[in-house]
Amino acid sequence: MERKTISFPKDFLWGASTSAYQVEGAWNEDGKGLSVIDVGKTPEGVTDFKVASDHYHRYKEDVALFAEMGLKAYRFSISWTRIFPEGAGRLNEKGIEFYDKLINELKAHNIEPIVTIYHFDLPYELQKKGGWANRETIEAYENYARTLFKYFGDRVKYWLTINEQNMVVMYGAVLGMIEAKSDNPKKELYQQNHHMFLAQAKAIKLCHEMCPGAKIGPAPNIAYVYPASSKPEDVLAAQNFSSIRNWLYLDLPVFGRYNSVAWSYMERENCVPDIEEGDMNIIKEAKPDFIAFNYYSTATVAWDDGTSSSNSTGDQQIVIGEPGFYKGVANPHLEKTQFGWEIDPLGFRITLRELHDRYNLPLLVTENGLGAYDKLEEGDVVNDDYRIEYLRKHIEQAKIAISEGVNLIGYCPWSAIDLVSTHQGISKRYGFIYVNRDEFDLKDLRRIKKKSFYWYKNVIAINGEEL
Repeated sequence: MERKTISFPKDFLWGASTSAYQVEGAWNEDGKGLSVIDVGKTPEGVTDFKVASDHYHRYKEDVALFAEMGLKAYRFSISWTRIFPEGAGRLNEKGIEFYDKLINELKAHNIEPIVTIYHFDLPYELQKKGGWANRETIEAYENYARTLFKYFGDRVKYWLTINEQNMVVMYGAVLGMIEAKSDNPKKELYQQNHHMFLAQAKAIKLCHEMCPGAKIGPAPNIAYVYPASSKPEDVLAAQNFSSIRNWLYLDLPVFGRYNSVAWSYMERENCVPDIEEGDMNIIKEAKPDFIAFNYYSTATVAWDDGTSSSNSTGDQQIVIGEPGFYKGVANPHLEKTQFGWEIDPLGFRITLRELHDRYNLPLLVTENGLGAYDKLEEGDVVNDDYRIEYLRKHIEQAKIAISEGVNLIGYCPWSAIDLVSTHQGISKRYGFIYVNRDEFDLKDLRRIKKKSFYWYKNVIAINGEEL
C-alpha cells in the first residue's frame, strides 16, 4: 500500500497571535475606558500594560512586518473598553475607528483577521457591579458582540468568543480577572462561568444571524492530561482533571450539556451554579463552527487522597491540585522552558487527536509558543534557535495529526511580536519580532526581526513542506 503524503492543506491559515492589552499600549488614549487589567496590580519588578509594545501607534509598521513574514492570518483581540469605555452605554467612535483601520490594513496585505471578542480585559465599570457574577454582564457582552459584528462583520470571517474561559475560572482570582467577594468564592467563580457560557451562546447565535458567511467558536486552553502512572487511581485523577480543566468548557458549547464528572465535582464542592429557566435552551441553540484552542504543555496528575493543598498558583500551566480529585506532579520525561513550563510536542498531537475524536469539528490553534529571555546581540541579531526548535517540533506533530485525519485549519503561535506577558512582563518574550524595550526603559521600541522570523517566513512560503 502506498504511504500517504503528509502535507498541510493549501488554504491552511498560517498565522500568529496577540491580545489587545498585552500589545497595544495607549491604555488611556482616544476615549478608552479602564479595564480590570488597567487597575490590577503588577508583580514587583515587572512592567505594567500602559505602553506594552505600542502597537496602537505602530500597527501599520507591524502589519507590514506580518505581511513580510507571510502571515495568512493574524489573531488579535479587541479591547472592550475601546468600544464601550464603561462596558455598555456610550459607544466610543475612536475605538471603532482604530480597529476599522487595523482590519483594513490586514486585508490590504491579504492577512485574514481572526478576532477575539474578549481576552481577559473586562471593563472595570462592569467589574464594580459584580463582573461576570452579575447577569447584566451577559447583556453587556451580547451588545458589545453585536456592535463588533455590525461594524466589522463584513470583513472578519473568524471570531473567537472568550479567550481561555477555563483559566479565568480556575485561576481567576490570581489572574486579577475576578474578585471573589462572597462567602463561597468557588461558587461565585462557577456562577460567573455559567454566565460566560450564556454570553458566548448569545454571541454565537448573533454572529450566525448578522454575519452569515462568518465562523465563530470558543477559545479555551486545552491540554491532554496524563496519569502519573498506570495505577487506576492515577488514571481516575487524570480523568477528573480533564473533565474539570478541558471538557467542561467544550461539552457545553458543542453538546449543550454540562460535563457529568465536572458537575459531580461542583456538587461535591458546593459550587453548582444557579441556572435559570431557559438558560440551557439558549446554550443548546448555539452551535460553534470550529474549536479554537491554546496549547503550551500537557499536564500530569496523580491521585489525591484529600490531604494536599488547594489550587492557588498564578501560572496557568503549573498544576497544583484539588484535594480529593487530583494533584499536579512533574513529568520526568519532558524538558522544561526557562520559565518551568514542560515542553511536549507529542502531547500537542495527542491533544489534537483527542479534540478531533471527541467533537468532530474543525480545529484552530490560537496560541502555542515558547517564552524565553531573548538576547539582542550586536548588529540587531536575535538568535532564538530554541524557539525555532520548539515550534518546529510542534508543527511537525500537527502535520502528522492532519495525516491521521485531524481537521486542523490553522496554526497561530503566540506571539506575532514581543508583548507584555501576563505574569513576567516584557522580559518573557514570545514574538517573532523583537521590541526594543526593557521592563522600565522604553528605549526606542524598535522592531527587530529575530532568527525565528526568517524561519517561520520560509515555513509559510513552502506550506510547511520542510521544517
